[in-house]
Amino acid sequence: MGAQRIKLGIRILVAAAALLAVYFGVGAKKNVVPQDATYDIVITNGRVMDPESGLDAVRNVGISGGQIRAISSEALKGQQTIDAKGLVVAPGFIDLHEHGQEPRNYQFQARDGVTTSLELEAGTADVDSWYAARQGKSLINYGVSVGHIPVRTKILTKISSDSGLGGKLGPADMAAQDAAAHRQATPEELAQMREAMEQGFRSGALAEGMGINYTPGASHWEIVEAFRVAAKYGGSVHVHLRYAGGKEPETGLSALEEVIAAAAATGAPLHVVHITSMGLKYTPQLIAMVEGAQKRALDVTTECYPYTAGSTYLQSAVFDSGWQQRLEISFHDLQWTDTGERLTAETFEKYRKKGGIVVIHSIPEEAARTAVAHPMVMIASDGMPITGAKVHPRGQGTYSRVLGHYVREEKALDLMTALKKMTLMPAQRLEKRAPIFKGKGRVRVGADADLTVFDPNRVIDKATFEEPLQPSDGIQFVFVNGVAVVKDGKLVDGVLPGQAARAPVVK
Repeated sequence: MGAQRIKLGIRILVAAAALLAVYFGVGAKKNVVPQDATYDIVITNGRVMDPESGLDAVRNVGISGGQIRAISSEALKGQQTIDAKGLVVAPGFIDLHEHGQEPRNYQFQARDGVTTSLELEAGTADVDSWYAARQGKSLINYGVSVGHIPVRTKILTKISSDSGLGGKLGPADMAAQDAAAHRQATPEELAQMREAMEQGFRSGALAEGMGINYTPGASHWEIVEAFRVAAKYGGSVHVHLRYAGGKEPETGLSALEEVIAAAAATGAPLHVVHITSMGLKYTPQLIAMVEGAQKRALDVTTECYPYTAGSTYLQSAVFDSGWQQRLEISFHDLQWTDTGERLTAETFEKYRKKGGIVVIHSIPEEAARTAVAHPMVMIASDGMPITGAKVHPRGQGTYSRVLGHYVREEKALDLMTALKKMTLMPAQRLEKRAPIFKGKGRVRVGADADLTVFDPNRVIDKATFEEPLQPSDGIQFVFVNGVAVVKDGKLVDGVLPGQAARAPVVK
């Protein structure tokens, strides 16, 4: 009996090893793929890096029907073959935080390696319409949250806006929006908000977006109620904190306490957006608080972008009286995106009445580096709509900047860690609510063929604060659902393979 058990154990181990070999594409020839298979596309000789399995080796990848069908050390046959020798084959980057959900933004993002672009901070008040507007018209995958700000604005003012942060509004509407942002909702309005956000979740919203800094009139109980809605539907709450900066009592630390408490009290998952622009010089302390929450079994995550400046609408509540003291900056630290000029007291008042976007030079370099290097902090661009010639470069160069500047040049983190923060971790943040993400952020058989192929020795951002509308360099191929949207470093004309990244719709 002992010998039989040993033999049975050996057979089980061999079978398990064979299955793992097929899964990771590292086994013997007969275990990898059918010998007569022909794939739509074969990517040969690339350094395949998969943050989920840890695979980091030269492999051939077979793609058919929009999915990865084979990963093999042996030769594969394809109707089309792409030689990736010397290049990294990675999961396509998933951007959790991109406000510029328009064709031109998608083009820059694709050149930066992004295959899925998500508007999860501001969100929308009409999830169905948002998705319908992009169906069949998108270069890359797209998705949205139901947004507390646009829902709140619509209910308190009757103004419908796809941007909860500001957008292009006339003077009367801007005044009405500002007044609503600064007042507390009535019990009846709060009930309407809850129902509208529930409808958004039933319509397949990926998450709940919240920008408390933009709605200072929202009571602490209103925030808890919004978290309660998200908890009911298993959605994460992507929060721009109530405060930024280091002036007590209105600090990023106290603002983080508010939402961690709301998450703990309701059970809603919490995702803190752009932690560097909220923490500024206290960014390490905010990261430590998120780590502490995780160690105590709270579902709390965060993100950053690799720049020393933020960006938002000048007419928003962010620039209410006292902003210079709170952010510890002056007029000259604000850059008008239409012209690139630095503001003065006079132009600040002029442009604030007009409405528009500014770049905010406020983040210490050490804070940016600390967050980018931290293995827990995801990468997300917070890209803005392209409304002027001098918009923030983050929407055009975030991912290449991490790979080129912080990984290769600064050696602040290793390549696999960087890729994990751009791919697997964002997918895992969303996959419980939206199972579609179980097939993204990985290079494995059966996963969606969303892939970014880049030269690790050359990849770099070209977008700067002076010349922001420059595509990244070194991203050689990008595939979205198995269709090449970037080939030999250039956009492919006439393809729109992007699909909706959406949670299940509940009728």
